[in-house]
Amino acid sequence: MVQIKTPEQIAKMRAAGLVVAAIHAATREAAVPGASTKDLDEVARKVLAEHGAKSNFLGYGGFPATICTSVNDVVVHGIPSEDVVLKDGDIISIDCGAIVDGWHGDAAYTAFVGSGHAPELVELSRVTEGSMWAGIAAMKLGNRLVDISRAIETYIRRQPKPGGGRYGIIEDYGGHGIGTEMHMDPHLLNYVERRRGKGPKLVPGFCLAIEPMVSLGTPRTEVLEDDWTVITTDGTWSSHWEHSVALTEEGPLVLTAVDGGKAKLAEFGITTAPDPLAQ
Repeated sequence: MVQIKTPEQIAKMRAAGLVVAAIHAATREAAVPGASTKDLDEVARKVLAEHGAKSNFLGYGGFPATICTSVNDVVVHGIPSEDVVLKDGDIISIDCGAIVDGWHGDAAYTAFVGSGHAPELVELSRVTEGSMWAGIAAMKLGNRLVDISRAIETYIRRQPKPGGGRYGIIEDYGGHGIGTEMHMDPHLLNYVERRRGKGPKLVPGFCLAIEPMVSLGTPRTEVLEDDWTVITTDGTWSSHWEHSVALTEEGPLVLTAVDGGKAKLAEFGITTAPDPLAQ
């Protein structure tokens, strides 16, 4: 069952989303050479405390931290550790969430540590982020879930990969519904699988976490012995971008973007819904 939200509930999710945006800003600033991923987790904990919000990652299925810190070939679910120290040239995907008044926000981004990154890494992150926005732009009234998957996949496949070949669209993980829980129906693939059909129709109150994960090589992954850390099977580096989005009668609202997604969606000719928390 897909949970449909009222405008009042979407406003509460917007509050949670803005806390997530604050965590992103603080951890991005802290993701520098010499910082450990444990340091970044402490930064996130402080932001949550400052906003009176709760973590929806800590304790989820036994997860031991506030954020996921996925470095280089780690796709998702990397566990923050004092032993993982960031180096110049690394890339890191930081995934985090927040709960405000029982409602959830969830978003991720890829950051460059230091400088001197290879052009293919810069392009990898650009393509992954761009595919996320293409998926968000497809979140329109009357469309179906598969239209979002198709938009993400089509965007990625149309981007030339430096050096040739194809990007790997991670197969085992995808987006999801979000609301009174962090992970809810429906599951959102980042590619079209014909056997799954078209999926539900998008209606006002539909809320999704849209999150493509893309590698420089294989779409396949494996989980390490800690039962959390997911890596690419061929060791290629990957990128992860995510936003939580609500669909309203007036269009989409990107709950975890400070501007509600206004600037990026304008590139697609889309006007975002009014921010319910705007002063």
